[in-house]
Amino acid sequence: MTVGGSASQRAQEARRQERLLREQWQAACRQAGQWVAASEGERRVAAQLLVLTERGWRLLVDRRWPGTRAANVDMLLVGPGGVFVIDIKNWRTAPETVDGKLSAGGEPPDDQVGKLLTVTKAVEGAVASLGMSPVAVQPLMVFAGQRIDASLGRTRLLGEHEIGPVLLSQRHRLRSEAVRALADHLERVFPDYRGASVAQHVPAAPHRPQQAHTEGLFDLEGLRDAVLEEALRAPIEQWMTFLHPDQVALVRRNWSGPARISGPAGTGKTVVALHRAAYLARRTTDRVLYVTFANNLPRVQSTFLKAMAPAVADRVDFRSLHSWAQEFLHERGVPVRLHRDKAETAFSLAWKHVGRESRLTEIDPAPAYWREEIDYVIKGRGLTTFEEYATVPRRRRKASLRRVHRQSVWELYEAYESRRNERGVHDFNDVLSLALKEATHHRDQPLYAAVLVDEVQDLTLVGVRLLHALVGDVANGLLLVGDGQQAVYPGGFRLSDAGIDIRGDRGQVLRTNYRNSKQILDAALTVVADDAFEDLDGLRTPGRRDVDLTYHDGQVVRVTKPTADAHDRELLDVLRALPDGARADSAVLCPSMRAISHYQRLLAQAAIPLCLLEHYDGHAVDAVKIGTYRRAKGLEFKHVFLPRHDAVLQGETLADATDSTKASETAREREELWRSQLFVAMTRARDLLWLGSIAR
Repeated sequence: MTVGGSASQRAQEARRQERLLREQWQAACRQAGQWVAASEGERRVAAQLLVLTERGWRLLVDRRWPGTRAANVDMLLVGPGGVFVIDIKNWRTAPETVDGKLSAGGEPPDDQVGKLLTVTKAVEGAVASLGMSPVAVQPLMVFAGQRIDASLGRTRLLGEHEIGPVLLSQRHRLRSEAVRALADHLERVFPDYRGASVAQHVPAAPHRPQQAHTEGLFDLEGLRDAVLEEALRAPIEQWMTFLHPDQVALVRRNWSGPARISGPAGTGKTVVALHRAAYLARRTTDRVLYVTFANNLPRVQSTFLKAMAPAVADRVDFRSLHSWAQEFLHERGVPVRLHRDKAETAFSLAWKHVGRESRLTEIDPAPAYWREEIDYVIKGRGLTTFEEYATVPRRRRKASLRRVHRQSVWELYEAYESRRNERGVHDFNDVLSLALKEATHHRDQPLYAAVLVDEVQDLTLVGVRLLHALVGDVANGLLLVGDGQQAVYPGGFRLSDAGIDIRGDRGQVLRTNYRNSKQILDAALTVVADDAFEDLDGLRTPGRRDVDLTYHDGQVVRVTKPTADAHDRELLDVLRALPDGARADSAVLCPSMRAISHYQRLLAQAAIPLCLLEHYDGHAVDAVKIGTYRRAKGLEFKHVFLPRHDAVLQGETLADATDSTKASETAREREELWRSQLFVAMTRARDLLWLGSIAR
């Protein structure tokens, strides 16, 4: 199609929409004119809302507030954009917002916004039983005869000229059947107050010649543009609006102290946490912190929240733990000299002079294992004396260490610390320890109303203590989300080690998988079936857990080729054959950075668009995502491709591994960790899981 042809068609569509809207507007004005009790301004606003009923919206007028004798709700509007609780005002003077308060003519009226929010909470409760998240319920205060578009907390203030375009430009959240179900439900919960009724389908007025639009009451051009933009916008993901009613209950729950949400892969833990963040942000004027371990996830989750709840997205800070800690220390004037390369050099020298000839080589001659011991067991748990280390449980570490071996580890740790201090640098664990010390000294100056921690099992004990210190044990202050089976880093801890007491119903377990089909989940569970794990509450849990499934359309494709080249050609062929638009929801996941480099080069040579997961920010991009198993944590894709997926378990991965530890306890520990990472990668798949292998 030529550019001119496209412009011509768009112009024709604009004229058609303008004609249709004019006819609907004239019919709506006649219908609204029947409301004798309403003011002229209220009738004009109602007419705009009646126009929406021709476009799949349902309008409920003058509804009785359940549980009260005389209170009423002006209007409830249900449509593709969600549920809107509407209070119409007919003020003589223009509304203003001053210092977070609503005023008219310089005088603060009664707490009109507070009353509207109270009604909105009642509506949220009514639709929660149908699985609707609070993010899809929005209070609107509409001012007849005024022009305004502002926000006061979670309440949006609109003038009569702005209401129509704003509602038509809302992102699509609900399908037509959901609109009907919600409207019918609200009609029962909020019955007629005085027998009010509204025709839901405005009859189209006979076509009349175009005439000057002199009423000045209806922004026809704005509405037309909103309609065109609506047609061009893709629907947002359904999970951004609907959750299972049990999940909605968790989003809205009032917890008396720290809480935890756990559950197997695919049960919606992150989704619940995001909705919870939006819910809390709407109910406080303070900031909310949403933390995870991986660097890429905060960008993605921030994008999702902006689509779900744009009105509060700027009050939720999405950060990786280490980046937040560095900024926190900088603001407090605490010097941080983080330098990874110099810290690595310090450890290498310590291993050369202290570790290489020690008794540690009896257990594992690879220095990487002992670096992990220092990072996750000693510094990760904040140990400062050998006697602490001598008796501490080494959770998720399988190799048994006698006291003499622990003494050797401690000597290696002290040698490393000495050389690191000589170079005047910090490592990542030091950053968290410094931040914990600073946060502990300033408990009387809370930075956040709430802290939500996603993938908590990947943090160290010091990291969890730090986040706990920010909010303490206040009601609704700390929410920890994660699953011990999906831990992809060595080491471990119990929440009780951090002084966090999860009591009663403050520990919730999700048991329904909303992402994976039975075929995909069975394939993933086979990998970890024999790997029992200890969760953060200390309970020993079998690798194969029972879950309820809701998704049944996925498939597993296994491809085995005789050579690596043949295997890679098959992968490229299937990626080239993806239908239009499918690349945006596809990912190639690998166990190591070396493997990533290999497949990144192959896809580039084959002219297949790609996007590294470390650069992905949650916005749709027509490119195959590529990243490591670890980097895929917290994400999901319709199509997941795992080239040479079984090489990890056969010791022939492109990742760095040593043959000398194959028969040792540390090797078994490493293999279990690899299986956990592979399990995470496999459970990212919704519709297709492609498993590539090379024949042996």
